[in-house]
Amino acid sequence: MAYFTKQEVREYAKLAAMHKQETPHHTSGVILTLQLNDYSSILENIVRIQNNQQNFDVFLSHSIRDAEFVLGVANILEKMEQKVYIDWVVDKQLSRDSVTKETAETLRNRMKQSSKLLYLATDNASSSKWMPWELGYFDGLKSGNVAILPLVDSAYSSFQGQEYLGIYPALGKDDLRGFLG
Repeated sequence: MAYFTKQEVREYAKLAAMHKQETPHHTSGVILTLQLNDYSSILENIVRIQNNQQNFDVFLSHSIRDAEFVLGVANILEKMEQKVYIDWVVDKQLSRDSVTKETAETLRNRMKQSSKLLYLATDNASSSKWMPWELGYFDGLKSGNVAILPLVDSAYSSFQGQEYLGIYPALGKDDLRGFLG
């Protein structure tokens, strides 16, 4: 199965940055590393979200350390006409530093407003405080609407995630559109 590679997703992030930024962060065609705030502002332009948005096609479960990959995946999903929930874009007030009841309640509500959950499986995912909780909660809420989106080093690399991820389908490039419906 051909999974998305990290490099492919980085390219989608670069395309989004070049297309959506009035002044792209590049020198001689090479995109410089963007900061989290830069990714957030670019994502706000890509993801069609209004303050009163009540429904999302995809809840993107991810590590905050993967902002570049989140931008790339959001760009892929946007090209597939999906409305994507990304917590630090839509609900900027949420605490990312600690687990709080308020953050959990907001995330529960956003998951109820979302049709599917994509778990962005990266090297940073295993250290996330929120991702396993989001995955389990959404699976209990909307069983059958959860999938893992692995990002691998090379096109035909196998995916070996944490053991509990094995109970969910891992999507390759050709599987994503079918999962989203």
